[in-house]
Amino acid sequence: MKFGESNVGEIDKAARAVLGILFLCTYVGNYVAQPWAYAALVLGLAMVATAAYGSCLIYSLLGISTNSAKGKKK
Repeated sequence: MKFGESNVGEIDKAARAVLGILFLCTYVGNYVAQPWAYAALVLGLAMVATAAYGSCLIYSLLGISTNSAKGKKK
């Protein structure tokens, strides 16, 4: 599987978007101590970016795909 191919399914995208927004809200609202706040920022940005782009680097490295439309022709 090449990096950049769509390997994130629709349910996975929605879950990543919701969790990413929650992590970003945690950072913006100062709900956790400083080192954890930076971790929440990085995780939130990564999750929102992979949801928007539809490709996950870790999935590409492991050969995983949750995209059910991968084998279908358009």
